[in-house]
Amino acid sequence: MIKSMTGFGQASATLSGGTLTLEVKSLNSKFFDLSLRLPKKYNEKELELRNLLAEKVERGKVSLNVEFQPGVRQEIRQQYNEELFVSYYQELKRLADKVLADHDSLFQLALNSPDVIQSNGKEELDPEEWQQVIRSLQDALNQFEAFRIAEGRALEEKIKSYIANIRSNLIEVEACDPKRIEKIRSRIKGNVTEFFGNEGFDANRLEQEIIFYIEKLDIHEERVRLKTHLDYFLTVLSEKISNGKKLGFIAQEIGREINTIGSKANDADMQRYVVVMKEELEKIKEQLNNVL
Repeated sequence: MIKSMTGFGQASATLSGGTLTLEVKSLNSKFFDLSLRLPKKYNEKELELRNLLAEKVERGKVSLNVEFQPGVRQEIRQQYNEELFVSYYQELKRLADKVLADHDSLFQLALNSPDVIQSNGKEELDPEEWQQVIRSLQDALNQFEAFRIAEGRALEEKIKSYIANIRSNLIEVEACDPKRIEKIRSRIKGNVTEFFGNEGFDANRLEQEIIFYIEKLDIHEERVRLKTHLDYFLTVLSEKISNGKKLGFIAQEIGREINTIGSKANDADMQRYVVVMKEELEKIKEQLNNVL
């Protein structure tokens, strides 16, 4: 069973101070690449979230977006130094009157002056609230995993069909191989006869040279290895653990055997089947880019 690196999961929860929404997304990547978007009060937990996602997601370009929507009734988290505000305002008003300027913007200027706005202090993260965040993240990751598995099933069916097409074209290659050998033998003999004419030649020596030449074009071992690689690919594809990198390595070996068959073919009919096998292998490689 393989899994896709494309995934999506979402979860929400109602907290004492508002509503929490989490969203996990991923796209294909060779490595684990995580981007986080968190409310300020959760920043101290960033490392914990990174470790949790690295363990669950394994690989991919991943984004985690956590949003917190405060409730209607919220505690005022800012205080104002009223005396300092009045002092700023009076001083700004005095300066404005001195230069005959209007007073329209004095309130905002005084409010934004240094030390007028005071915070209640650092916003503390409630441990119970954080546990709810973790539970919601687990729910989102469960959806995310289910999405990856479903996408993986669709990828698996496509890849199996491509492997089946390579295998069927390999059967065609095997069927036309004896005819190819005979055509090569006849062509060499015909060329030698045409070249020497009535002068004659050593038939035994010619036969030895033909055998030597045909042995260099023999593709029996490549056909056997290609069958073995195809079988092994399907075995790894059906394993419980998704292993896209391993499948990629096997695909490289399949490509080597197909290329060798093509280079040895020396036959137009066989080359057509080789081209189709190459096309199917490229489709497999493209799909493997999105396999976990």
